Amino acid sequence: MTSVSRRPATVADIHDTALAMPHVAVERPGTRHPVYRVGTKPFVFFRTPRPDVVDPATGERYDDVVVIWVASEGDKQALLQDERLPFFTVPHFDGHASVLLRASRTGELDRDELVEIVQEAWLTQASDRRARLWLEERGLA
Repeated sequence: MTSVSRRPATVADIHDTALAMPHVAVERPGTRHPVYRVGTKPFVFFRTPRPDVVDPATGERYDDVVVIWVASEGDKQALLQDERLPFFTVPHFDGHASVLLRASRTGELDRDELVEIVQEAWLTQASDRRARLWLEERGLA
C-alpha cells in the first residue's frame, strides 16, 4: 500500500477507506454505529458502549470504540506492542483477530497508517478471489 499523505488520521478516513473498498456494505443494526462488511463478514465496526471498555478513572463506558480486524494474532500483537500506536484490546477480544481503537485517538495515527490498517482489515475478511483481484489491480500480488 502506497503512501499518499502524511497528515493525522481522522474518523472520516476510517469511513472513507472502508467504503472505498470493493463489495462493501455498511449497516447500522439498530444503532447509529456503522458496521462495514465485505460480503457478509465485518472488517471494521463502531462498537456500542459496553461494560468491558471503560475509562479507568471514571468507570464511564467508552462510546467511541472501533473494532478493526487484523490478519493474525502476530499482527495484533505487533500493533498492541508498538507504544506509539493507540490500539488496545480487552479480555473480551482475547483470541479474536482484531484490535480496538478509540475514535477520539484516531489523530495519533497518520492517515497512511490508518488507510493501510483498514485495507488490511478488508483483506482479512474478503474472499480469496476478491482479495487477489484487489491486490493484482494495485500490482501487489
